[in-house]
Amino acid sequence: MTTYVRDAKTLELPWPFTGREDELELVRGALAAGRHGIVITGPAGSGKTRLVTEAARGTDCARVAGTPETRRIRFAAFAHLVPETASLHGAFQHLSGVRLLLVDDAHLLDDASAALVHQLAVHGRTRLLVVTTDGAPAPGAISRLWTGELLPRLTLEPLPREDTARLLAAEAAGAGLEPLTVNRLHRLCRGDLRLMRDLTTAIRERGLLTRVEDTQEWAWRGPVPMTATVRERTAHVLDRSCPEQGEILERLAFAEPLPLDLEADRLDLRALEHLEADALVHVDDQGAVRLAHPLHGPVLRAAAGRLRARRLSRTPEQCGPALDAERAALSRRIERADVRVAPAPVGEWLVAEGARLPAGYAAVRARFARLRGELREAAAWAREGLLHAADEPSLRRELVLAEAQSGDATAAHEILGGRPHGGGAVTRPNAVGDAGEVPGAEAGPAVGADGGDGGAVGGTAGAVGGDAYDAVRLGDPERAAGRLTGVFAEHADALARADGPALDQVARQLQERGFLLFAAEAHAQAVRAHRDPRAARTSRTRAVALARRCQGARTPALSGLVLGELTARQRQIVTLAATGLSNRQIAEKLTLSVRTVGNHLYSAYARLGASDRGALPWLVEQPA
Repeated sequence: MTTYVRDAKTLELPWPFTGREDELELVRGALAAGRHGIVITGPAGSGKTRLVTEAARGTDCARVAGTPETRRIRFAAFAHLVPETASLHGAFQHLSGVRLLLVDDAHLLDDASAALVHQLAVHGRTRLLVVTTDGAPAPGAISRLWTGELLPRLTLEPLPREDTARLLAAEAAGAGLEPLTVNRLHRLCRGDLRLMRDLTTAIRERGLLTRVEDTQEWAWRGPVPMTATVRERTAHVLDRSCPEQGEILERLAFAEPLPLDLEADRLDLRALEHLEADALVHVDDQGAVRLAHPLHGPVLRAAAGRLRARRLSRTPEQCGPALDAERAALSRRIERADVRVAPAPVGEWLVAEGARLPAGYAAVRARFARLRGELREAAAWAREGLLHAADEPSLRRELVLAEAQSGDATAAHEILGGRPHGGGAVTRPNAVGDAGEVPGAEAGPAVGADGGDGGAVGGTAGAVGGDAYDAVRLGDPERAAGRLTGVFAEHADALARADGPALDQVARQLQERGFLLFAAEAHAQAVRAHRDPRAARTSRTRAVALARRCQGARTPALSGLVLGELTARQRQIVTLAATGLSNRQIAEKLTLSVRTVGNHLYSAYARLGASDRGALPWLVEQPA
């Protein structure tokens, strides 16, 4: 019998494995002693094969895969392991020595191969890693693996935005993408890693990236490149046989959302019903019609001819009313102290197209992101507005605050021309136009004496001044007495009483409202307040989990957290990187390959909650 032995080199992946740590542990656990394996399902391109390949790395593993071309050939998937003429029992005997079998694209197996996999699962001597695609018809013998409870089933959700950012950072190897570009790729790909790799390769090779001023990051603006993978994923949209359906899709691509005006009959209702049934359009509760997938609009625009595009296009100037509505909606959310995710597609479309973004809108978007703890994204929105309004104070202030809470005191000092400035929590309306306060004149943190945010968050100089909530975040709740209401006042009271459980409860309320950074800080303060070591560990775990989602936040409240434990080799490499050595220099010093050093660093970034080298000195203890 012949089996395929997969060593580390054979299983090298096109991208470093990043994200899916919980799923990886679950899959590895299913291969432990006494377990029979697991079935992994998910949409095409979601990283199923990547996950199981990583789980099987370093093990003796036989691998088979179904293909569309061989579905009618008996035992085609097992041709390298069993004779085609073998009976089911004979094929089973041929595999008696296989201890781990990876079955990729099991929904494409021929019936004999599917029956053999089922037989292996029944007898349980061979551990199975079975991969199928959601929505694709599978042989009954495969679907019965989980419906018959022979194997547990893990359904992969789309890769979260945070993991998408980490994956892109790992792939970039020193040429990182700025947050708005990462968001755009995340929206377009929706967890399809194959598509994301195809797009990132295309935009790099075609020179579509531009350097962001005063940073080491790159931005992608303009049309989506029409690659082979993009065309494959959108063929069902581009090749509609019904002209009426094609007309609706094109109109939406250039001017969505469109009102569903039944009386005026502006849209062909029968064609629209077919598009909705095919999940190509979505009609919301207000009767607005939108494309169901963010990739479809850019692709339809790219495929349209110049004359047709000119006739259908909505210019950036025509987006004014919709942009004002988005800005007003975000401002109301800030005023109500509710910064949970809110859709604002018009501003995102303008940025993606490289169009001019009004300063007031950019400032509100930056502030909204900053209050959510999305500090790198907040800085990106501020920079986008500053491209066409370099002297706008509200944008400069938002950039300072985002960078200050990321611990970049030097940048904040330079932007303000050497004037000390705090890195406060929120600003008054005059800081961002008509954005409003959080959550009102009495309820929200007050303004500092210099007219901006008070406080000294993220290492910048400045007195706490009048910013009441910053005083709470800095651990001085007495200075906020009587000046806050709502959850912010509860935070001050719990901290003043050193009440760990109350601080945890406040943190949960802040998280529910979208204030992830504030919630992480409250949990971190609870760690020090708890008398029960188990409760302190729970608070620390929650603080770490939230801090990792805050894009490199470095504030005094978080300074006592270690965001993950490193292996001895990782700590050795990270310590050298924190001193400023490059990957090549570290590799030469430790007699390792540059790739190995890079992989260790990316794993360490994930454990430490860091986004780049700049965060390492703050997170890692330096030798004297």
